[in-house]
Amino acid sequence: MSKARKQATAAEVAAAFPLSTYLSERSRWIDQALRRFLPSPGTKPATIHRAMHYSLFAGGKRIRPILCLAAAEACGGDPRDAMPLACAVECIHTYSLVHDDLPAMDNDDFRRGRPTCHKVFGEGIAVLAGDALLTVAFEIAAQCRGWPRYPHQRIILELAHAAGSRHLIAGQVADLESEGKSIPIHELRFIHQRKTSALLCCAVRLGGMSANCTPAQLNALTHFGMQVGLAFQVIDDILDITQPSEKLGKTAGKDIQAQKATYPAIVGLERSKQIAEHLTRKAFEALLPLGTRAAALHALADYLLRRDR
Repeated sequence: MSKARKQATAAEVAAAFPLSTYLSERSRWIDQALRRFLPSPGTKPATIHRAMHYSLFAGGKRIRPILCLAAAEACGGDPRDAMPLACAVECIHTYSLVHDDLPAMDNDDFRRGRPTCHKVFGEGIAVLAGDALLTVAFEIAAQCRGWPRYPHQRIILELAHAAGSRHLIAGQVADLESEGKSIPIHELRFIHQRKTSALLCCAVRLGGMSANCTPAQLNALTHFGMQVGLAFQVIDDILDITQPSEKLGKTAGKDIQAQKATYPAIVGLERSKQIAEHLTRKAFEALLPLGTRAAALHALADYLLRRDR
């Protein structure tokens, strides 16, 4: 079968996939698991645990953990085996948002349509809540059962690498240092790859690992995750200037106000849309080796990458 026909078939499978039901069901599973893994809001000291729960259950779409579960299924695994890894990724993602919103960073008052953690609990508790979410992520990940190709050590290294100073934190540092400056497109790509792609790619890789995936399957998931992660951030850059705050769930136009480096600021809106389309096609191509079992991943990517722009 030709690549074009394979792509058409994959698109048809994704179009027929019951994504709304899938998202609702998997999101409920993840919320239930997170509540089991985390200390309850009343656990002493209650303030920090309430702040953690406030941020973690703030109405996020659970995209990264759902991608993790879908990647496990795409490799023939059981999503229940991937659940600790999916929850760990969501805790790290949430910690990064709590810290990003702080006055010392992006200084945002709203996240997901409601006041940010530091506006409700104060800056000190918000810093500590982020720290606690990052720490508990590794506690949760350590509860996975381990697999022949991917023992516990490999899993923890994978998570630490994605969240560390060469990836997630590297992206945040480069983002801060680029504010108010004119930077080349390759530097902006570095920021987006580290700040957004790294953790999203980690989520799908961990999902594959939980299914004891083959090296070829892991390679396909890696390419998919990197393309989706970068495209997702380019589209976020576009939406920041084309959509109102009510639709975004956060303050629109913040990137312009903070003089942040974004794709529209550097290459213009139309060129940014072209780049997003190219990355989207590359993401879908990466899934072809996984066949029809990747229907959920394909449908999720289509949902993420075809937002209003």
